[in-house]
Amino acid sequence: ATIGVLVALPMIALVLILVKVEDVTLSPTVKYGMVFDAGSSHTSLFVYQWDSDKENDTGVVSQTLSCDVQGQGISSYANDPQKAGDSLRECLDKALKLVPAAKQRDVPAYLGATAGMRLLREQNSSAADQVLAEVAKTMQEYPVAFKGARILTGEEEGAYGWITTNYLLDSFTKYSPKTHTWLRPEAANIFGALDLGGASTQISFMPEGSVMRQNEASKFTLYGYNYNIYTHSYLCYGQNEMLKRLAKELIAESFPSTRVHHPCYPKGYSETISLSSFRTSPCTNRSDPRLPLGDTTVTLEGKGSASECLAAIRKLFNFSACGQRQDCTFDGVDQPPVRGQFIAFSAFYYNFKFLNLTKRQPLAEVKEVIEQLCTRTWEDLSSSYPKENPKRLPRYCANTNYILTLLLDAYKFSETNWNNIFFQMKAGSADIGWTLGYMLNLTNMIPAEAPARVKGHMPSLWTAAITFLVLTLALGLVALLL
Repeated sequence: ATIGVLVALPMIALVLILVKVEDVTLSPTVKYGMVFDAGSSHTSLFVYQWDSDKENDTGVVSQTLSCDVQGQGISSYANDPQKAGDSLRECLDKALKLVPAAKQRDVPAYLGATAGMRLLREQNSSAADQVLAEVAKTMQEYPVAFKGARILTGEEEGAYGWITTNYLLDSFTKYSPKTHTWLRPEAANIFGALDLGGASTQISFMPEGSVMRQNEASKFTLYGYNYNIYTHSYLCYGQNEMLKRLAKELIAESFPSTRVHHPCYPKGYSETISLSSFRTSPCTNRSDPRLPLGDTTVTLEGKGSASECLAAIRKLFNFSACGQRQDCTFDGVDQPPVRGQFIAFSAFYYNFKFLNLTKRQPLAEVKEVIEQLCTRTWEDLSSSYPKENPKRLPRYCANTNYILTLLLDAYKFSETNWNNIFFQMKAGSADIGWTLGYMLNLTNMIPAEAPARVKGHMPSLWTAAITFLVLTLALGLVALLL
């Protein structure tokens, strides 16, 4: 009996230890990522963070910082590439103040250049390479995991903007407080994305059925689901390049007169430009037999005519290239019929925000507001908006008429589905644009870390159990000797 008790005592102690063992789940590690958006007119840095315990192989990413780089886009430094790299330093310094020092060397950092650099590469590929090299050199000086600086294709820019849009609007996944899990909405409402920059514009959406050619489709796997979307980018159809092309066409039609009426500029406003400025961009550097090759200066004088402005802008699109094809936008580009709701951001939003047109007004009301804007004089506009940038203010008539032409005549939105377009720049606290989608897609390259599960014991119980085992073994030894 004594031996049986002695043998049973260690087993009882072991059971006590196992009963009191607690499961402890360690909180997941926070990771960071940086993406520079090097656009045609300016550069911005966005810092994102996410838990390494990812949901279905896709990180749940949030925006921590946005920083606007001083100066113009990096493509403007073609003649002095070093300045392109130096321009990034201020924002990089700000970003590193937010990231814990112990994690900085693990932060993946990217720079994506868009239409401005695509145009520079067309015009001078060696200059584009030098600008990217200087940018990379600067970023490699910082304690981050630099992953590269490259020029995105227009389709990548459009597709990543589509990902950002739907991610921020919970179209892919939604958190369930009941189950404490992320779930795909039962009736997922996938939004289309409309992006308008300085040098290009993009449209991306999920069409009805499989009406796309293979080269038109972009495929993504997010949160365990596959998505096929249509996306197309139109280079030289950003608002800044559009204004240059419009000015060149108006001058060509009026030459040899050096005083040209501009129907989109307000009455009383004038602007002098040189014909040589058209040779700085591939969008306008094609020779025109109506214009001389010299350095002639021309004065553009505002006329303030909404109807003439709209007619002049329509001439920038080659609608006849589509022939009789219904599923065609302009310049002979095929596009499935638009479907569902769309988020229009970037310059779409900023131009309509100026006119308070971001609240889903009827199309007839939108047209009326734009027409009224075009008839206002420069004196009236400049006194009514003293804080508005004087270079941007006279361009709102042209920009908003261009947006109407692009959406209605090119993409074929109509009065019946106009209210399916939402003009906005943020969702929650994050900016809508391609960078978050880029970062979100890249998190799939970062191995998921399963939350570590360890067995934790109460210290007091450990002490008592070990003491009990030692005493039991000692008594057992004594009993064997006896």
